[in-house]
Amino acid sequence: MESSSTIDPAEVAKFEAMAAEWWNPHGKFKPLHQMNPCRLDYITQQIAAEFDRDLSAPLPFEGLRLLDIGCGGGLLSEPMARLGAEVIGADAAPRNIPVAKLHAEQSGLAIDYRNTTAEALAAAGERFDVVLNMEVVEHVADPLTYLTACRELLKPGGLMICSTLNRNPKSFAMAIVGAEWVMRWLPKGTHDWSKFITPDELYDLIRKAGLDPVDRKGMVFNPVSWSWSLSTRDLSVNYVTASVRRT
Repeated sequence: MESSSTIDPAEVAKFEAMAAEWWNPHGKFKPLHQMNPCRLDYITQQIAAEFDRDLSAPLPFEGLRLLDIGCGGGLLSEPMARLGAEVIGADAAPRNIPVAKLHAEQSGLAIDYRNTTAEALAAAGERFDVVLNMEVVEHVADPLTYLTACRELLKPGGLMICSTLNRNPKSFAMAIVGAEWVMRWLPKGTHDWSKFITPDELYDLIRKAGLDPVDRKGMVFNPVSWSWSLSTRDLSVNYVTASVRRT
């Protein structure tokens, strides 16, 4: 793996330690498994709208080249491949890649998983119709440099979906105290609250990176129904954005 100024070795080490847990819905990645249907709903709707695709078709994303950066064990890469996209999954944590490859093979899916970075892929001239950048930007050392590399990875007219965590007292209470300390869904220290990014800060970074933000929504957890849903108003904790490379 080529070195990169945006990789934070301490952050990579956290996810390396949890690599074997990726496909256990009751393990350390339980929150992602619970959130995944909500994330997929947003991702598929945005891709369908941007590229005029019919989600009721057998392979609606056929012909689209998609990068899942920070792919982990492949929780998003696999459904994208099932929808017909040519999927490249990239992760800076080496131990994630064999886990992802094995699960894809067991699922009968052809996904190109690589232990690499956004910067290395951009430098190699790789280009994509879609870049999924989910829950990664709060773990990198330099968000603007990282998002600029993501912009370079997009073809003109390409779409980036980027999700992260807001920075406010509520997100500290829910993502740190609730998820890590009380519920123990994640090991303590998985997230650094000071690295969380407000929606306005992220929009500003996206624009500075050369992309045009076109949408943002909150992903809201309901403790009564124990489920996630999209919200046009509540971006207070988890939220997701869509942006386009115009030229």
